Amino acid sequence: MRPEMLDKLNRVREGALARGVPAAEVERWLAAARPCATLAVNADGPVVGRIGGPVLHPAGTPRPREVLEPIATLDLGALPEDATGLPLPRTGRLHLLAAYNSEDWDAFGTAVYLPADAPIQEHPFDHEARHATWEGLTAPLEGELRLAYDVSLPDNEVLYDPAEHPHAEELRAAWSEVRYADWCRLDGMRLQIGGYSTDSYGEDDPITAAARAAARAAGEPEGPRASPWERPRPEDWALLAQWSGSIGGFVYWLMARRDAAAGRFDRNMVLGFFEGP
Repeated sequence: MRPEMLDKLNRVREGALARGVPAAEVERWLAAARPCATLAVNADGPVVGRIGGPVLHPAGTPRPREVLEPIATLDLGALPEDATGLPLPRTGRLHLLAAYNSEDWDAFGTAVYLPADAPIQEHPFDHEARHATWEGLTAPLEGELRLAYDVSLPDNEVLYDPAEHPHAEELRAAWSEVRYADWCRLDGMRLQIGGYSTDSYGEDDPITAAARAAARAAGEPEGPRASPWERPRPEDWALLAQWSGSIGGFVYWLMARRDAAAGRFDRNMVLGFFEGP
């Protein structure tokens, strides 16, 4: 684990111990840590993508009927293999698109994989439509995305048994304090690639919700929830990307790890979390 990731976990450890959490329980919680990449315009790492731009699709693809905002395009060849914890292709680009649904306080969208040797077709995006799809968006979607190596901890109630982790509330509070401090240093929009999901309430888990929805759609039984303290399985669903900052909520791109490894990004699912009025 890289020094900056260890430093972040040490800050969580110090915060948890200061809250009276027994050292053994702290270490058990930190054992669930998973690597992730945080991408932001003002991060200090290499450029690995770009915010905004045109809507990109493989050549010959008809223009989408839905108004989807081109959130970001990632250069998978520039994204270090050890940064995300995800089995992503090592070449090509990943194009993330989304829009906000004001009727049910949710989001929809897709992820498009653009192989390195595939011809690409560009569809200009109508920026006037942004005001209809993202209420309250104040910052323009533009700029280079730079890499910050990061680490993630579970922060959703459904992921753990309170009886096994009696100080989970204090542990999550210590994690939230450290995470918020780091977010403040990367002011503005952020993309998190890999790791655990985040929302303002920390109750349900979008990754679990996506796995269950996919099982129901396929007419298959729901499998066991992936445990943060177990090695991820190929069939487990994972957080492909999480977008936050300046949008009043979070947008999640989710998919099964085996589909990510195979480049089957057409099997992704997009969910949103927004606090209602």
